[in-house]
Amino acid sequence: MYDGCRSHLDDGWSCVANSRDDEGGPVNLKTSTRVVSGIIIVDIIGQLRLGEGTNVVRDLVRDLMGKNYKNILLNLADVRYIDSAGVGELMSCYTSVRNQGGQFKLMHLSKNVHDLLQITKLYTVFDIEEDEDKAIQSFQSV
Repeated sequence: MYDGCRSHLDDGWSCVANSRDDEGGPVNLKTSTRVVSGIIIVDIIGQLRLGEGTNVVRDLVRDLMGKNYKNILLNLADVRYIDSAGVGELMSCYTSVRNQGGQFKLMHLSKNVHDLLQITKLYTVFDIEEDEDKAIQSFQSV
């Protein structure tokens, strides 16, 4: 369960999602958000897998869209592990944001994430950047 940001995104402060599973135990995924040039960057650390990280990411993206943030960039550099449920959640978030007229992009893929997206042939579906400045610029060029 995601309990929301603890600071104000409008001020460019970062916030951390305190994540707990259904039994109240800690989840091996941490997120923080920051605003750069009107783009929400979500830094994800940990494991994006079924029963843990997928709910956190889903709820966070839903929360951001509810606050009218339409351009979302996920930084996956510190995602140590991702499973098929994690990939499915990335696709679900991508679809939800796009259906609301926004843009959903990925950057700094870890080797595990890169390999899994290549194997599933989803690497070409997502807009992926390795450099944060280029990723931010790509939102303005659309």
